[in-house]
Amino acid sequence: MGKAKPAKHTAKEIAQKVAAATTNKGGGQAGLADRLGGKVGHAKFQCNICKQQAPDLKSMQMHFEARHPKDLWEPEKCTDLHAMVGGVTTQGVAVRGSTKK
Repeated sequence: MGKAKPAKHTAKEIAQKVAAATTNKGGGQAGLADRLGGKVGHAKFQCNICKQQAPDLKSMQMHFEARHPKDLWEPEKCTDLHAMVGGVTTQGVAVRGSTKK
């Protein structure tokens, strides 16, 4: 009779499984505001002309050059949404140790 093949897992595969099990993916009602962006989500900057949101100044500059080529790019005119709401970004990174309501 032959032996069964032993399961071999690499360190990378194990680390991915641990990360998937312990990282908050932002699902459900608690992550809704984060997925929508804006007030508390990933979108940090807002275009002063069309109100389009972007996560960083580099992305906002690319948006500005593509959508508003005739206007002068002035990063200080872009609204910093995180500063408006007190610097709040995403809620919680890890699920482990958090309390459920």
